[in-house]
Amino acid sequence: MRIAFVSDIHGNLAALEAVAADIAHRGADRVVNLGDNLSGPLLPRETAQWLMASDWLSLAGNHERQVLQLRSGHGSPSDQYAHSQLTEEEFAWMRSLTHTLRLGEDVLLCHGSPRSDHEYLLETLDGHVVRAATPAEIDERLAGQYAPLIASGHTHVPRQVRLGAGMLLVNPGSVGLQAYDDDHPVAHKVENGTPDARYAIAQRTEEGWQVEHHAVPYDHESMAALADRNGRPGWAHALRTGTMPS
Repeated sequence: MRIAFVSDIHGNLAALEAVAADIAHRGADRVVNLGDNLSGPLLPRETAQWLMASDWLSLAGNHERQVLQLRSGHGSPSDQYAHSQLTEEEFAWMRSLTHTLRLGEDVLLCHGSPRSDHEYLLETLDGHVVRAATPAEIDERLAGQYAPLIASGHTHVPRQVRLGAGMLLVNPGSVGLQAYDDDHPVAHKVENGTPDARYAIAQRTEEGWQVEHHAVPYDHESMAALADRNGRPGWAHALRTGTMPS
């Protein structure tokens, strides 16, 4: 059994298509998309249509919730732009998604943590700095949930952690955005340092689950230029470099 995990596409259709081609080349029995699919100044409707036409299993992220709940004049510029580009067809699809799901007894899926779509699972904010979470912090955020394989996204940071209870936790990183800043709950930033699109493949073996992380080059300049045209130079810088402007 091979499961490809993608997450945090953020409307980056060029990165999504490159990752999909790489998955097809490497082979996977199933592709799971962990959410935050559309929000951003890129191609939200086209990305939604691609995902809706695919056979991928998609979850909702916090940005799906935020876009659906958006009120006029409120919300982040990324959520506002996505909302303005979508039609009822895409909104109906978004409403059909959940932020947590189980695949049999073996696999637990969530966007953030099992208890919140907006909580970091494998990372912790120490003041304004993001660090790897401790086993005790991860265990608390799991809120009693157990599975041999747990996959989550949200932080855009590719990582895997093995816990003593026989659990492998994986974050595939972000398909579409390799750096961002946020003010929830305090101001901080995440930077992966390269523009390449990220995803992971988990394989069940006789020794248990194992994970491979992959970085895929794609035409990031086309997406950066689109972000520039849509008035988001910070996004353009992140797409070009995997870092935030200084």
